[in-house]
Amino acid sequence: MNERVYFRQLLAGRDFALDDPLARQMVNFVYAVGDIETGEALLIDPAYRPRELVELVELDGLRVVGALATHYHFDHVGGSFMGREVDGLRELLEVVDVPVHVQREEVPWIERSTGVGVDTLVAHDSSDVVNVGAIEVTLLHTPGHTPGSQCLLVEGRMISGDTLFLEGCGRTDLPGSDPEEMYRTLTERLSAVSNETVLYPGHNYSSDPSAVLGDVRATNCVLTPRTAEEWLAKFA
Repeated sequence: MNERVYFRQLLAGRDFALDDPLARQMVNFVYAVGDIETGEALLIDPAYRPRELVELVELDGLRVVGALATHYHFDHVGGSFMGREVDGLRELLEVVDVPVHVQREEVPWIERSTGVGVDTLVAHDSSDVVNVGAIEVTLLHTPGHTPGSQCLLVEGRMISGDTLFLEGCGRTDLPGSDPEEMYRTLTERLSAVSNETVLYPGHNYSSDPSAVLGDVRATNCVLTPRTAEEWLAKFA
């Protein structure tokens, strides 16, 4: 591993937002990735308590210079949920004035759900690279859970949002979901990611917070069907 890489996995309701019952229920992971030498960091899916997340990064001696969103859902970027407003990107921008990097197909969804304008959202295509200091974060478009879901590849790690968990994958029965695209994502778009990559999911749904992708591929039930028809029959 590159020694100048700053990488931190933060669990909502445990590492921040300790007094938020919804954060404890949803068990979201937020990630901070940065360059220790330049002191710059990115926040990935900064929901619930953005100010606390910025402060945690600052306590480690880095400053937040940007944000990335894996997809538009409220528990990852903020917005409304059953009459409650969840803090996210909009509130983050009140603390730090930074660009927010998203997949191009997700721009209108994030704009509607968070109120963050397109002048702040930086639209990307698959395989684009976002730099934080000398550290590269490669963006991989992985639609299925949402139209513009993306996974982030950084120094032997993959932050997968709700595309792929250690057990299972993201739901495909929500607005913007597409089970056929999810199948193509799992079998084609993610196929180039090596088995040695460590998978870091968007939720703490398993006993372990991360796992080697090769092990996930060997045990995750959503990766076992051999045909699209079999996958759709089981999981669509």
